[in-house]
Amino acid sequence: MIAYTQGGAYSSFEENIKGKIMPGYLADIIVFSQDLFTIPSMDIYKTKVLMTIFDGKIIYSEKQFAK
Repeated sequence: MIAYTQGGAYSSFEENIKGKIMPGYLADIIVFSQDLFTIPSMDIYKTKVLMTIFDGKIIYSEKQFAK
């Protein structure tokens, strides 16, 4: 996983602001209703997006999930 997170930030010289989920870091995160790594691939289409965070700000959230 580091190759997708910290490695990418390091290669673009942004390891001090990206690549980790920490206070003060920019975050691009999507929260799904299911763990895509544990469900059968044929069921991925049933997964819903519960929240989208871009640059550390919530830009989309399911109403039930937010509260």
